[in-house]
Amino acid sequence: MDTATAADSARPDNGAGEPAIVATGLTRRFGRTVAVDSVDLTIPRAKIYGFLGPNGCGKSTTFRMLCGLLTPTEGEVRVLGHSIPRDAETVRPLIGYMTQQFSLYRDLSVRENLDFLGKVRGLSRRRRRERIEASLETYDLGRLARRRPENLSGGERQRLALAAAVLHEPPVLLLDEPTSAVDPRTRRSFWDSLFALIEHDVTILVSTHYMEEAERCHQLAILDRGRLVAEGEPKTLIGDLGHTVLEVEGEQLARLRQRIAELGIARSVAQLGNRLRVLLEPGDPDAAGLVGAAIAGSGASIAETRPGLEDVFVASTQGDRDL
Repeated sequence: MDTATAADSARPDNGAGEPAIVATGLTRRFGRTVAVDSVDLTIPRAKIYGFLGPNGCGKSTTFRMLCGLLTPTEGEVRVLGHSIPRDAETVRPLIGYMTQQFSLYRDLSVRENLDFLGKVRGLSRRRRRERIEASLETYDLGRLARRRPENLSGGERQRLALAAAVLHEPPVLLLDEPTSAVDPRTRRSFWDSLFALIEHDVTILVSTHYMEEAERCHQLAILDRGRLVAEGEPKTLIGDLGHTVLEVEGEQLARLRQRIAELGIARSVAQLGNRLRVLLEPGDPDAAGLVGAAIAGSGASIAETRPGLEDVFVASTQGDRDL
C-alpha cells in the first residue's frame, strides 16, 4: 500500500506483536435476549478470518462490538493492542467496515463518494487525491468515476464499497456478508482483491453464508445462537468431524429419504440432484449398516464419502434437522 500520511504518523504502535484482535467473554444482551454469549476469539494479523452461522446467530452484533460501534454488555475486546470500549475512539480510524447493505451516497458520483469519505477520515487534499486515483485504478472504477451508484451494477457497487472501506488504509477490515448480491464470477474477483490486501498486512474479518467462501478463509469461526461452537482452519474442522457421511444414489429418493429419516440416526438427509447426502450422528458404529439395510431392495447404491465444510456447519449448529 501507499506510505502513511502525516496524519497517520501520529498513530500509536498498534500493539505490534499482539494478535490483531482478542475478545474475551464477549457478551451482548438486548433486554432478555442474549445475542452474543461469552465469545472468546484470537484473530491473527494479516489473515482472513471468517464467521459462518445461521441467520440471527450473532455475527453482525459481534462485528459491531469488535469495531467499537456497539458496547459489550460484558467482556473485553482488544484491537491492535487497544481496549474496547475504553479506546473505541482510537480504534475506529484503524478499521474499515463494509456493511451488508450498500451504504454510500446514491446522489454522489463514485469519485464524489470517495472524496467525501476521505474528508470524513481526515485525509489531506493531496492525500485524498492520491488515494482516490489509486483506488479507481485498483478496483477498476476509473471509467465509472462520474457515475452515480444507482447506475452501477451489483459488482461495480461492491467494488466501490470496498474501495471506500479501505480508502484510509486501515490495518483491519470488517466485511459483513459482502458478496450476498453478486454472481459467482464477481465473487471470485472480489476475493482476489481481499488476498491482495492480505499481502499488505491487512487483517480481514468476513461473515458469509457461502461455504465456498468460508473455505477460502485462513481460519473460521462458526457461531450458533450467540455462541462460538467451532473454530479453526477449514481443513482442520473438516478433518476433525466425528460424523460419517454417506451418499445414496438411485430412484424414488423421496421414499428413501423417508426410510433413512425414520431410523433416527441421521443428523441430516439432503437431496442433491439424483443422490442423497446423509450425515450420520456420531457414536453408532453400525449406523452405515442400518442405512444400507433400510434401502435394501430399492436398487440404490450407497457409499461413504469425504465430509465437507457444509457437513461441519450442519453438525455444529442446532437448527432443525434437515430431514
